[in-house]
Amino acid sequence: MELSKAIENRRSIRKYKDLPVTEEQVREILTAASLAPSWTNSQPSRYYVAMGDARDAVAAMLPQFNQNNVINAPVLIVPTVVRGTSGYGKDGVARTHLDDGFLHFDNGLRVENICLKALDMGLGSLIMGLYDEKAIREYFEIPDTQEIVCVLSIGYPDIQPDARPRLSVDEIAVFKK
Repeated sequence: MELSKAIENRRSIRKYKDLPVTEEQVREILTAASLAPSWTNSQPSRYYVAMGDARDAVAAMLPQFNQNNVINAPVLIVPTVVRGTSGYGKDGVARTHLDDGFLHFDNGLRVENICLKALDMGLGSLIMGLYDEKAIREYFEIPDTQEIVCVLSIGYPDIQPDARPRLSVDEIAVFKK
């Protein structure tokens, strides 16, 4: 799919067909994620993938409205970031005023690659920011050195939502000459 079309057509999918997604497809999606840039190539993102029974267990750790949104989505991905890696020099000192905040920037680039690659493969995705962090951390045995950023659903879309309104360039940008 042409990049411009992918950017224009990406939507948050809240209804999925009851069709499987293979581990190979997920690996292809995560390979695309790994190609995103990061601060000094620190590559701070890690991924915990729930499929099959694990998918059902993790879905139960979402609030009810998100559980409803991911019915039939066969894959849930939990991206995390390794604290203290992005935005820091080799001496461990923060190089940006954002301190650990640059981790989230790097992870956002990777999550966008996940969404666009899924779309390119005929799949849909939904980024969810509400979940039971403690339960997910315990389930996957995620170390305290990592921070959970979101939960993503991946599957074949059963709907094609209309584009939601976006602010114009004039509303979001300031140009100085």
